[in-house]
Amino acid sequence: MTDNHQEASRLHKQAASDHEDAAKNHTKAAQCHDKNQASEAKDHSKSAMNCCDTAQKTSTSACGCSANT
Repeated sequence: MTDNHQEASRLHKQAASDHEDAAKNHTKAAQCHDKNQASEAKDHSKSAMNCCDTAQKTSTSACGCSANT
């Protein structure tokens, strides 16, 4: 596998992991809302947003790298 293919693979795996982290925080936020735990829900929502931002950047890099293979 060429270096560019390896980098694309690495970036896609990282993007998937970042999206999974965001999903976990979204789920935790929803569970907190279900339990009327507003403060905890807010904390998990902020974490989800941060994870989403990271995931979006990693996804853009991954897809850009794939486009150049």
